[in-house]
Amino acid sequence: MHPTTCLVAWLLSLVAVQGLQGSLLAVAFLVPPLFGRLALQRAIRLAWGARWLFLSLFVILAWGRAGEPVWGGAMAPSAEGLSEALTQVGRLLLVLMAVAVLRQRLSVPEFLTAAHRLLWPLRRCGVDTDRGIVRVLLVLQYLETTPRPRDWRRLLDVPEVSSSEVFELRDRHFPGRDYLIIGLLLVSVVLLYGHAQA
Repeated sequence: MHPTTCLVAWLLSLVAVQGLQGSLLAVAFLVPPLFGRLALQRAIRLAWGARWLFLSLFVILAWGRAGEPVWGGAMAPSAEGLSEALTQVGRLLLVLMAVAVLRQRLSVPEFLTAAHRLLWPLRRCGVDTDRGIVRVLLVLQYLETTPRPRDWRRLLDVPEVSSSEVFELRDRHFPGRDYLIIGLLLVSVVLLYGHAQA
């Protein structure tokens, strides 16, 4: 499969995740482990790094929405808020898992090729897509390779040695079956949202 197809499938999966709730959301958590142990470990590291975001989101939604209290007492969250909190936290966790799967399945050159082909139409509008793609790659690489400092002031230190890195772009033929795969994925996302609205 062409890297662009993988990237489009990933983007459509992010859109699809936003329409999941209840049992469908729970079943979706069975999919990321199918991509292998390394992708799952990467997802766990990302989720652990965002643990305070998860906690904040859960508290704000569970205790910030009016509704029937889950138990009797002054500090009880509402049932509606608790349901919304679990749904949003689940969706965010699936998004992080999707990021981990993408980073595991696509190498840097493949990601660069896919993003370059996907964003090519924007060049006609005067957007320099190459610079944006390289910046995204550098941020992802920095987040994964930089050790967590014990003192936040160390993040402001300028590294003593600056290294240069070359990103290689290898474009290849886009097969016809990939158009079919993207079309089927688009139809699936539309049907999912139609089912969610029903």
